[in-house]
Amino acid sequence: MMWVMSAAGPASPLVGRGPELAVLGDRVDRIRDGGGAVVVRGAAGIGKSALLSEAGRLAADAGWRVLATAGVESETHVPFAGLYQLLRPVLGDLERLPGPQRAAVLAAIGRADAPAPDLYLIALATLNLLGDAATRAPILLLVEDAHWLDRPSADVLVFVARRLEFEPVVLLAATRDGFRRAFDRAGLPELNVGRLDDPTAATLLDIHAPGLQPAVRERILSEAAGNPLALIELPTAVGHIDDRVASTAWLPLTTRLEQAFAARVSELPTATRLLLLVTALNDRDVLSEALAAAALVADAPLTADAFTPAVEARLVEVGDASVLFRHPLMRSAVVQRSSIGQRHMIHAAFAQVLADDADRRVWHRSAATTGPDEGVASELEAAAERARRRGGVDAAVAALERAARVSEDPVRQGERLLRAAELAFELGRPDLVAGLLRQSAAVELSAGQRSRMVWIRERFDDGIGDVVAGVRSLTELAERSAAEGDTGLALKLLWGAALRCFWTEPGGVVRDEVVSAAERLPVDAHDGRLLAILAFAAPIERGAVVIERLRWLAANPSRHGRASRRADAALLVGAFDLAVGFCAAAIGELRSEGRLGLLARCLASQAWSAAHVGDLSVAIPAAEEAARLSRETMQPIMLATAQVTQALLAAVRGDLDRAAALAAEAEQAALPVAARPVLAQVQHARGLAALADGHHAEAYEQLRRMFDPADPAYHTALRCYAVGDLAEAAVHAGYGDAVEAIVTQMETVAQLTPSPALHAGLRYAQALLADDRDAQALFEAALRADLARWPFTRARVQLAYGGWLRRQRRSAESRGHLRAARETFDALGTIPWGERARQELRASGETSRRRIPDARDQLTPQELQIAQMAAEGLTNREIGQKLYLSHRTISSHLHKIFPKLGITARSGLRVALQSPA
Repeated sequence: MMWVMSAAGPASPLVGRGPELAVLGDRVDRIRDGGGAVVVRGAAGIGKSALLSEAGRLAADAGWRVLATAGVESETHVPFAGLYQLLRPVLGDLERLPGPQRAAVLAAIGRADAPAPDLYLIALATLNLLGDAATRAPILLLVEDAHWLDRPSADVLVFVARRLEFEPVVLLAATRDGFRRAFDRAGLPELNVGRLDDPTAATLLDIHAPGLQPAVRERILSEAAGNPLALIELPTAVGHIDDRVASTAWLPLTTRLEQAFAARVSELPTATRLLLLVTALNDRDVLSEALAAAALVADAPLTADAFTPAVEARLVEVGDASVLFRHPLMRSAVVQRSSIGQRHMIHAAFAQVLADDADRRVWHRSAATTGPDEGVASELEAAAERARRRGGVDAAVAALERAARVSEDPVRQGERLLRAAELAFELGRPDLVAGLLRQSAAVELSAGQRSRMVWIRERFDDGIGDVVAGVRSLTELAERSAAEGDTGLALKLLWGAALRCFWTEPGGVVRDEVVSAAERLPVDAHDGRLLAILAFAAPIERGAVVIERLRWLAANPSRHGRASRRADAALLVGAFDLAVGFCAAAIGELRSEGRLGLLARCLASQAWSAAHVGDLSVAIPAAEEAARLSRETMQPIMLATAQVTQALLAAVRGDLDRAAALAAEAEQAALPVAARPVLAQVQHARGLAALADGHHAEAYEQLRRMFDPADPAYHTALRCYAVGDLAEAAVHAGYGDAVEAIVTQMETVAQLTPSPALHAGLRYAQALLADDRDAQALFEAALRADLARWPFTRARVQLAYGGWLRRQRRSAESRGHLRAARETFDALGTIPWGERARQELRASGETSRRRIPDARDQLTPQELQIAQMAAEGLTNREIGQKLYLSHRTISSHLHKIFPKLGITARSGLRVALQSPA
């Protein structure tokens, strides 16, 4: 059934909003079957709420289920307050969720005392809860004043909004201009609601205030500037134009409206004004709470009847158990006209009324505090811990910051500020972290606290920043922390220093200082943190040590911390085969914990490592998911890393336009911060694309930059993995002599490290550059090396060797190597190299059948990932849990996948995903 927005009636506040209603109705109608979201944006009073209300009415009439929530400015410190309000009608369906998801929601809404659930696990649970409820009737989610939602609720709803494509759920969120909150960064479709045109504004004014004097009417039309709320409320507030209005004409419209509402409040009885202020300062709409707090302030009982004058003045709406302001500006107007003393008394009253609600009580008690109070500070600290355990990190930061402000003890004040800054880092809020650190700097901190402050500050740039001074500063602080017995902090600081060595180029002396400090720490030699520091700070000089210990760890996977650190270390020393395995283990852990920020990083590492060993079936979906999650978790440099890996994959697949576009996008993000690893990978991707296209001179020029220390794309570790590519480009472009010096230099580097990637590339390069007397021995030596887990490298050696044999007029000998290369390239999906092998075979006198397209050609990266998981036997729900999608989304993808692969059921997936080569 089509859902059509009707035109508003003549007396409706929606008069003149026919176009917006039509647009919104059209968008909802287009997305209703598959789901989706629209952000309705505009100024205060412009009619956003009226549009959402009309949408809700029409949806209900059409048989939809309508769930609504609203952000309240005073509730921004209450984690998941908005989400609880939205989900309350469907919480009875919680039992249908998997155990971890059910537990996450119960912890978030304060119904279970459990370890802090990750925000994204709560978000996935919310998505599935809504999806299950929507099987009975389509659901419309209405989010009023989204700019005032508490941060965890907003983040969860943005997560959900991005994943409604296959759900019978539509989300409409109204947000005010001028606020930068989660929905502003969501990339969702928007409907901008603007001012009414002059004729429509005049019509609305005449409907609500007929009989105005012409001068008054013209002045109000001018003041209102097409704002519906102003057109309706200004005449009621002032009745006529006088000096009071004239004197405020220069103020913003929201301020003028607040003053108009305040003028209306001033005419109300004393008891009503008190109740309005109590209601404005409450963070709930509970009528009984407002009456109880007001009675304490007035020292006399009050009933709901005292609200009647405010209801008649159209300021509030009172129900059986609730009281609500008709517009947020009315609430702020009431607060602004009150005195500090009045507000303190009311907050103190709420602290008494809410004795059984520790979290709300302490916020009111804090608001009533006029000076340092260690008791309040301790209660706020406890509230912060409860918020953190519920997943409300934003609320925990706010509580700790407030606790610091009322702290009596300077030491505890500094500790609270630093803890708040650490949590703010988890939120990805550099502005908030910077402010908290500025406050910390003004407090007398211990040496250890100062070290933590530096560590927190350094974490935000991910190692990109002041080079030598930054590395040395962190190293010195680490040594000081180690001397004071804080080995954990020392490892963190040295990890920050090692990251700087990775992202920038501080020089050998500075790298050695980091390594020396790390190796003096009293930690197990196989500690993953230590190995990562050594690999990032000195991937060549400590390559042998790191690889030896990593191979031991691969055989003893249950020890020594997270696999993600081991994966990082393996990647940097060129042990890509080990890195792929460590990444797979780490990704499983991170998925189960819902740590999407770290998951994005680990997927990017998996994609890059798998791409280099030629496992495109792993690399392609991992790179796509890494890019998607990096956007979602706001990690721009990690997004660039994922994109450049996607560019490399596109290059080896022969999709050269896509490779060029992705490389350019990654370069654009990396250049302003001089992110050398990304810039190096950009050059590598461009070089491979040129090789795939047969443009060898261009490939040489692109790859040559990776080996020039004066070039921003130079990277001491990553250049090691492009030696073979550079040699191939140089030989075919006629630059063999020019590249010999670089190969000789890398041979010297290879004496310091057993890096598998470097040695494999050098063997290939040496064979390519050799004269005819030595080439055969070098090709055969390269093929005798253990390349079982490096199929792309082995196939390229076979292709080059077969081509050399053919040119030596040994065609019969060449065909075996060329056939093997062709079959490997076809199996891997490296299409340009497969075609090159076919060309060589034709030149040798043998024809080849054409490559049969496989699943990688027909499926999107996400479809490929889903198909692989389904082929392994995972259910739709299990796949959804891993990918943070609903099981209905997985089902919808599979229904698209089956016809693409020419199958009708899951049972055919395993065969369909096998390479036809």
